[in-house]
Amino acid sequence: MYHLKKHEMDKIVPFFEGWKETLIWSCLHGIMGSAWADNAEQPAAAQIITGDFCFFAGAPDIELVKNIPGDFSAQNILMVPPNDEWAALIETAYKNRFNKFMRYAIKKEPGVFDRQKLNAYIEKLSPEYTIKMIDEEVFQKAGSQGWSKDLCSQFSGYKEFEMYGLGAVILHDGELVSGAASYTVYNGGIEIEIDTKPEYRRRGLALACASKLILECLDRNLYPSWDAANRESVALSEKLGYHFDREYVTYSVPVK
Repeated sequence: MYHLKKHEMDKIVPFFEGWKETLIWSCLHGIMGSAWADNAEQPAAAQIITGDFCFFAGAPDIELVKNIPGDFSAQNILMVPPNDEWAALIETAYKNRFNKFMRYAIKKEPGVFDRQKLNAYIEKLSPEYTIKMIDEEVFQKAGSQGWSKDLCSQFSGYKEFEMYGLGAVILHDGELVSGAASYTVYNGGIEIEIDTKPEYRRRGLALACASKLILECLDRNLYPSWDAANRESVALSEKLGYHFDREYVTYSVPVK
């Protein structure tokens, strides 16, 4: 097994051809994430880990399936197999330790967003709330709370976030209560992360945050990619103009 350097990503690009997954692109573009291959010179299989997610391609390889880096910080790693053969290896390697579930891919369609509708969602926000883009103070607040940490968890600090990322949040009496931000970034776009403090859910806050973030992305000529963890997220995305694509199998494997 070989850990690829950033300038070696071209060795595994063919394995991921056709994948419409921005976390893979983040790694192949050399921006975020790490990659491994079964060997350095003529790889037949590859693994990419970006954020909490792990992707496989090529000839099924048990050693790659078992590869969870020692510095992986999340409690669970989310493994996405490209086919039944890779899925079987995951189930063999982790036996009764995994949780198998479905995630929901959303189509990537740059021309579907209605600026007027998105602005209307923001304008419907109650006056008691303040909506703004993430600054350093908000970045620190988000990282200090469990429910909001993934808004900025993939960035080493605010300077890196300021350089590559962006996000919109809602404050209530100065308290961070909802946010939409770049979970990861790639050349030409971001992958959106949405989080709302539990007691503030179902008030239209996530809808307003996402609308502001999407509008900001459009102004910067970035594509705001969306992938849904559940059907509620699919429904939210459809309000914003996105369209459902397909379900796909994911395995949550405990790391520690």
